[in-house]
Amino acid sequence: MQVEGVAPLSYSNNMVTADTEKADVLNQFFSSVYTVEEPVGQVPPNSFTVASAPTTQWLAQDMVLKGLHTINVNKAPGPDGIHPRVLRELGAELQWPLFLIFSDSLSSGMVPRDWKKANVIPIFKKGVRSQPGNYRPVSLTSVVGKLFEGLLRDHIQNYVVENGIMSSNQHGFMKDRSCQTNLIAFYDEVSKKLDSGDAVDIIYLDFAKAFDTVPHKRLLSKLRSIGLSEAVCTWIENWLQDRVQRVVVNDTFSTWNKVLSGVPQGSVLGPLLFNLFINDLGEGIMSNVSVFADDTKLCRPVNSIQDVTSLQQDLDQLAIWAAKWQMRFNVDKCKVLPTDTRAPTPFRRREVPFKHSERIFYCESCEVLEFPPRISRAG
Repeated sequence: MQVEGVAPLSYSNNMVTADTEKADVLNQFFSSVYTVEEPVGQVPPNSFTVASAPTTQWLAQDMVLKGLHTINVNKAPGPDGIHPRVLRELGAELQWPLFLIFSDSLSSGMVPRDWKKANVIPIFKKGVRSQPGNYRPVSLTSVVGKLFEGLLRDHIQNYVVENGIMSSNQHGFMKDRSCQTNLIAFYDEVSKKLDSGDAVDIIYLDFAKAFDTVPHKRLLSKLRSIGLSEAVCTWIENWLQDRVQRVVVNDTFSTWNKVLSGVPQGSVLGPLLFNLFINDLGEGIMSNVSVFADDTKLCRPVNSIQDVTSLQQDLDQLAIWAAKWQMRFNVDKCKVLPTDTRAPTPFRRREVPFKHSERIFYCESCEVLEFPPRISRAG
C-alpha cells in the first residue's frame, strides 16, 4: 500500500523523518482528539409517529449476492488482507457462508474482531505539511465487514426515509441530494431575502474533528430514540466498541491504538450514523439552516436590533446543543458573511470575524462559489 504526501513531521520540537516514526506520531495525534464521554442524560422520546416499525427479518441471501457483485475491485483490502476481487469473483460460492455469518452476527449482536480493525491512511488537507493536525484519517477496514455495513445502512436508510426521520436541512450522504442541492437551496433563499430588500447575515459553522469525536453512548441513545430495532442498535454498539487502528505510511505500520469515540471515516455505515447524530441540530432554530455532513450554514435577515438578537439566540441554542452532545465548534473557523456593515456577531463569548467573500469547496464537482466584496443592501 503506497501512500504519498506525508512530509517530515514536527513533533516535540524535532522533525520526524522515518516512516515508522511518522506513522506513530500521526496515530498519536489522531487518538488525541477522541471524546471522553460524560454520563448520558435522559433522551426525549420520539417527536414523530412511526409509519412502519423496522423489521427484524430483513436480511436475505440474494442481498448478499447483489452486494458481492457490486464490490469495487479497485479498492484496497483492510487489515484482514481479503482482497475485494476475491469476494467479487467468488460471489456465487461465498453468498451462502457470508449470509450465515452476517445473520449470526446480527442475531447475536457480536461483530467479528477483524471488522473492528482499521488501517488509517493519512490524507493531507491543507496548510503546513509538517503539522500532524493537517492530515485527515481515512480508515481502510475489512471489505467483508463493509459489505455487511452496506446492507445494514440500506436497511436503516429505508426505515429513515419511510418515516420521514431525516431533517430536510441535511444534504450530505443522502440519496438525490448533494453539495449542489445544498448550495442551490441555501443561496436561493439568500437571494430571495436580498431581492426583497433585507440585509442578510450568513453564518458558517465548523465542528472540530466532527466524525472522530462523536460520543458513542449519545449516538446510541439517539438511534434508539428514533425507533431502530434493539437488534440493530446492539449490533452497532458492539461495532463501535473495542475498535483499534494503526496508521500506514509507505507500507510501514504504527502500533495499534484504541478508538474511543467517533464513527470511522472510510466506513460505509459511518456517514449515515453521523447524519442521525446531528439530525436534531436545527431544532428550535429560527434562522434558515442548511447542512452538508458536518458543515452548517445559517442565514437570517438582520434589519433591526431584534433581528440581531434573534440571530444571537440561534447561535446560543447551537452552542447549548454542542455542549449537551459533547461536540465542539471550531470557533476559529466559524465565520459571518454580512451583506451590510455592522459590528461583529459574538458566538460563544468570542467574536466571529467578518468575511466579505466565501469560497466553498464541498466536493470536486462543485464550482467555486464566491460572493462579491461588500454586497450592498438591496433596495
